[in-house]
Amino acid sequence: MNDKFARFNLLIGEQNIQKIKGKTVLVLGIGGVGGYVVESLVRSTIENIIIVDNDIIDSTNINRQIIALESTIGKKKVDILEKRIKDINPKCNVIKIDKFIDEKNYLELFQYKIDYLADCCDSIKTKKQVIKYALEQDIKIISSMGIGNRMDPTKLEIINIKKTSGDPIARILRKFLKDENINKKLNVLYSSEIPKKKEKEIATSIFTPAIGGLLIANHIIQEFIK
Repeated sequence: MNDKFARFNLLIGEQNIQKIKGKTVLVLGIGGVGGYVVESLVRSTIENIIIVDNDIIDSTNINRQIIALESTIGKKKVDILEKRIKDINPKCNVIKIDKFIDEKNYLELFQYKIDYLADCCDSIKTKKQVIKYALEQDIKIISSMGIGNRMDPTKLEIINIKKTSGDPIARILRKFLKDENINKKLNVLYSSEIPKKKEKEIATSIFTPAIGGLLIANHIIQEFIK
């Protein structure tokens, strides 16, 4: 076992390490939440990861995104994150999808064999299509609900979407799943914190996106080794 993962090996055992290494995870959206999902998965020995985002790093990302630095402003998120992944573990196989995913091209994500999909994108239209397809095809998926305008990471949890309340995104998706007669369980990252009143732009901090990403990654790893 490589020394860099020796401590994790002590925690979960070599058999589970080998199980995790062979899995493929797709992370849709690598901003505040998604960036920490990728970071955590790679540091947990995942060696096959697909990162999806067409955005460029902006100075406004610095307060919450792990890849956002003065030195990375203006650069493609997928390129910077790939470099970071390889710096953590050169053995990690990285596929970059530098596209905005919408209801017209979302099927491109599923040309790969995916063991788990972490939906961390902002577009509700995209979420609907990706979630619907994944559930119908029995592809494991977890979706991030609203994190903006919140600051208390202790209010975050992984929960069945049917048990959520007070989250506008979750409410829209619950109705969508009901209208589509999709009864399969969908786990989501959800905050029970009442959002702060927003002005023109969504307010953000480092706390909820970072912890949210860690919770999603931990959920995926736990699912792989259970």
